[in-house]
Amino acid sequence: MFLENTVNHKEQFGWIEVIAGSMFSGKTEELIRRLKRAQFAKLKIEIFKPMVDTRYNDEMVVSHDDNEIRSTPVPAAANIRILADTCDVIGIDEAQFFDDEIVTVCNDLANKGIRVIVAGLDMDFKGNPFGPMPALMATAEYVTKVHAICTRTGNLANYSFRKSSNDKLVMLGETEEYEPLSRGAFYKAMLKERVKTIDVKSEEINTKGSNG
Repeated sequence: MFLENTVNHKEQFGWIEVIAGSMFSGKTEELIRRLKRAQFAKLKIEIFKPMVDTRYNDEMVVSHDDNEIRSTPVPAAANIRILADTCDVIGIDEAQFFDDEIVTVCNDLANKGIRVIVAGLDMDFKGNPFGPMPALMATAEYVTKVHAICTRTGNLANYSFRKSSNDKLVMLGETEEYEPLSRGAFYKAMLKERVKTIDVKSEEINTKGSNG
C-alpha cells in the first residue's frame, strides 16, 4: 500500500513513485492529484510528457475525466534532467513512450533530493511489458497498480485491448481504439484475433490453390 510522503524532512535524497495500469484505470488522474497536493504544500513542481502525446492538448496533461495540469512536452528523457533540476517534485506522464534513459534520469533526480512521480502503461496492447516501465517499477520505492473495469465482464481490468487491426506498438487512442479487459476477457479476445488470422491465411491458400 502506498503511504504518501509529503515532506522530505532532513533527508537529502528523494524517491520514485510509479503509478501503473491499463488504459482508463485512472493513472493520470492519480498523478495529477499527487502533484496538486504538492502545489498546495507550496512545493515547486513540474510535469513532463512525451512530445508524441497530443491527444487532448499540446501543453496540458489531461485525464480521461478532463482533470488537467500544465506540462512541458519533451522529445527525449534527457531533456527532463535539465529542466527539472530546480524542482522539489516532478511528474512524468505516459512514461512508456520515453526511451530507456528515463530510468537513469528518474534515479539521478531522486538522488538529488527530488520526489519523482511517474505514470504509465505497464503492458502494451499485446499484454507484454511496455518500454521502460518494468525497470522503473523495479527501481521505485513506491509502486501503485491501478485498475480499470472490464467492459465485457465487469471485473477488474489490467489489459488494454486494441480493437483496431493496426499492429504498431505506439498508437494513441481512446475508447474507439481501446477497451480495458480482465485477464479472462483479454485471453478470449486475443484467441479470437488469432483465429481470424488463421482463417484469413487459409482463405489465401485456398484461393491460390484454385488459381493454380
